[in-house]
Amino acid sequence: MRETRAKDDHGLRSAIERSGYYPELVAGAVESAMGTEEVLAYVVHHEAAFDPGMEVRRHVTVLVLSPTRLLFCHTDEHPPSDLVPQPHCSTTTEAVKLDRISSVAVTRVVPRPERYVPGVPPTEVVLTLGWGVNSRIDLEPAGCGDENCDADHGYTGAVTSDDLSLRVSEAADGAEAVSQVLAFAEALTAVTTV
Repeated sequence: MRETRAKDDHGLRSAIERSGYYPELVAGAVESAMGTEEVLAYVVHHEAAFDPGMEVRRHVTVLVLSPTRLLFCHTDEHPPSDLVPQPHCSTTTEAVKLDRISSVAVTRVVPRPERYVPGVPPTEVVLTLGWGVNSRIDLEPAGCGDENCDADHGYTGAVTSDDLSLRVSEAADGAEAVSQVLAFAEALTAVTTV
């Protein structure tokens, strides 16, 4: 019988199980999307969010790097509604060819930078990836250099590609999670700059 699951040399399935967030559902979606491809690096990020009604909503994001693709899997839970009377989850997977990734941005937060020691990881990391599907437009009123001018100069702004933004912090997620996101970003950068 042929093996149909992705080779899991790095413990991806175990990390999904440790997250405790519907592990069979999440692992099934990831394994289905990965097929038999090798796992080079991964990140599993389980997070709770509070909606305006102060209800806790959990979600998990799984990023997997293979030799040819970046897999992005996101699972959200939803409360009962008029349309669906019981709690439910939605899981979305997106596979992006590595040559489509146009941006890998890593923001590192380092407290007390005057005491920074090379090699010591930051306390927070934000990984932002772009592959041209989603863009954000930031607009602000345009102006001129004349302080007394009250003419309408329209707007100015910037279009930023950020298909995915993932934030981890030592305080909320632990130092290991910060190091894992940095290692994932390094692995992804290495294969997208070739």
